[in-house]
Amino acid sequence: MLHRGDGRAEIWEFSRPCQHEKVRLHDCSEGDTMNHRESRHKSAPRRDPAKGGERPAKLPSNQLWLYGAHAVLAALANKARKIRRIVLTVEALRSHAASIQRARALRPLPGEETTERQELDRLLPPGAVHQGIAVLAEHLESPGIEDIGRLAQNRDHAVVMVLDQVTDPHNVGAILRSAAAFGALAVVVTDRHSPEETGTLAKSASGALEVMPLVRVTNMVRALEQLKEAGFWTAGLAGEATQTLAQAKLSGKIALVMGAEGEGLRRLTREHCDHLVKLPMSDLVESLNVSNAAAISLYELARDQDLAVPPASH
Repeated sequence: MLHRGDGRAEIWEFSRPCQHEKVRLHDCSEGDTMNHRESRHKSAPRRDPAKGGERPAKLPSNQLWLYGAHAVLAALANKARKIRRIVLTVEALRSHAASIQRARALRPLPGEETTERQELDRLLPPGAVHQGIAVLAEHLESPGIEDIGRLAQNRDHAVVMVLDQVTDPHNVGAILRSAAAFGALAVVVTDRHSPEETGTLAKSASGALEVMPLVRVTNMVRALEQLKEAGFWTAGLAGEATQTLAQAKLSGKIALVMGAEGEGLRRLTREHCDHLVKLPMSDLVESLNVSNAAAISLYELARDQDLAVPPASH
């Protein structure tokens, strides 16, 4: 089903039966993996010789650890996100108790499990910056490209970000955050050669993963054609373009297509763009980070089209 968010962004929520459970910390030793297609079987934690500690145990393929205050609190507030455990330090509980209770007033949630920071380090991937708080959650259901068309059908102006094999989860997370900030409808990524939904991506998105639909497609060319059928103009960002994004004066419904850093847009993707545009840059630098370029482009489109950017919450 399609649901309207709380004024910050339009999101898709897929209703699922709510299940919550209290689990003592020593009863569960499941941790995160960077690939949610890994084995569903539990295994004992393994020693990582490079780190001198225990590796997190594998999770079922439909589960992941989310960590960091913004990512976790946004997940708790998202009714479409099924939460299995809430694990945090005593200090983090003091800091975030009010936010957790507000989320709990919206829907059933499992009880908080307090623990030491070292235990969180053990549960999560090596190097995870968790700020003392994490949740074990289920993956969000991905909407389809056709949902974008339905959501945009009564709009005169709309922007969708399309990422052609952008592989770095930090970049995709940052782009999700910018897309939410500047009022985009959704972010589209390829199913292959794009990061899966992980704690790293969610942390980089700083909560935006819970409010900005992330649409996965198996065929980028077909996805662009479907967006065109839904009334979108497709504009590819390419350094060799002859006009800047501002000069193109794009209006209406725009799908802004960006390629991977270095490689840029693939040939077939480029050929299926209605326009090629670029950002004006000095000769002092060769290129911008893809997430920086996305943020600048989204701002330019939001300003030109006077998109209704949701107000900041208080």
